[in-house]
Amino acid sequence: MTTQLESDTISDAEVGLRIDLAAGYRLLALYGWDDLVFTHISVRIPGPEHHFLINPYGMFFEEITASSLIKVDLEGNKVSQSPYPVNPAGFVIHSAIHTAREDAQCVLHTHTPAGVAVSAQAGGVLPISQQASVALASIGYHDYEGIALRDDEKPRLVADIGTALNLVLRNHGLLTVGSTVAEAFLNMYNLVKTCEIQLLAQSGGGELVEINPLIIDGVKANLDAVTNGMGGDLAWPGLLRKLDRDLPGYRD
Repeated sequence: MTTQLESDTISDAEVGLRIDLAAGYRLLALYGWDDLVFTHISVRIPGPEHHFLINPYGMFFEEITASSLIKVDLEGNKVSQSPYPVNPAGFVIHSAIHTAREDAQCVLHTHTPAGVAVSAQAGGVLPISQQASVALASIGYHDYEGIALRDDEKPRLVADIGTALNLVLRNHGLLTVGSTVAEAFLNMYNLVKTCEIQLLAQSGGGELVEINPLIIDGVKANLDAVTNGMGGDLAWPGLLRKLDRDLPGYRD
């Protein structure tokens, strides 16, 4: 399939990342996890420059294409031409984690109602579902400090996520990381479902049964078995086929 990205100045690796990241934005729109234009996914481009791709601020996620994504450096300067600006809050959060975590090639942040609701609960994510057991196997919490515009918040963000794949931003929302867009998306899918299930269980008014902590300790090995060691790559091709049917055009 030809795209508008065919160019001698863009590597094959970057073309692939642009397509996957555009697909990630479209999937957030398709699943109703977008918040108009106010959340973000970013992906690091291989190379010593530490450039990464992020959304054009003001474009709806359902409109984003591979060629419309903006390339920026770690100081927030645009490396590629775009009539759109970069969300300053998105830059602070994402650049902090990309700088500190070599394994965090993709950083995904959402404001889903269920995610924000659970982020406001003192107990955070409760061990009451299989989905929660997966999230709790690798999770951190970051206290709310207002809209993330200040560089001095970066060290606390980095310390709070540590080596975790999931981060609950208190009173704010959810954040996941992954070695690929596919992995970060799968982590977010599970974390969003965890929060939705928790709210449903709490709304029933009955006593909740918690999972034995020893079971949670063994979750990672179980996940490797369930996904045949493929992680997010197991579901990603099917998600792309779904986009090609339901919301095509992201590859352009």
